[in-house]
Amino acid sequence: MPKIKTRRSAAKRFEVTGSGKFKRRRQNLRHILTKKDAKRRSRLGKGAIVDSTNEKAVRRMLPYA
Repeated sequence: MPKIKTRRSAAKRFEVTGSGKFKRRRQNLRHILTKKDAKRRSRLGKGAIVDSTNEKAVRRMLPYA
């Protein structure tokens, strides 16, 4: 049986944490930043953990995880 290829788009978007969860980038931090206050920009920059409902799909795209 051949090796399963990693979906490269997913590999660039998600990162596996030490506990095995997936870290993702938050939206709304690309442009139109002048109207967003510093607190909001800071919170968006920290990223987030992938929700449990989507975790199975992400795991399927990244066979090494």
